[in-house]
Amino acid sequence: MTADLKWFKSSYSGSAGGECLEVALEPAHPTVHIRDSKAKSGPTLAFSSDEWAAFVGFATEV
Repeated sequence: MTADLKWFKSSYSGSAGGECLEVALEPAHPTVHIRDSKAKSGPTLAFSSDEWAAFVGFATEV
């Protein structure tokens, strides 16, 4: 399933590499997928849209 996803990096990520994450949205099953931009064929994490919203809400408070 994750092979068909359209991955993107944050506009805040630099082009020099480093520690970047990529995100893909799966609208059919409101899911947010995350992977290491340096390991495109590596493992991914998947979160429901509610879980992702809770994480982003927490991260913006810190």
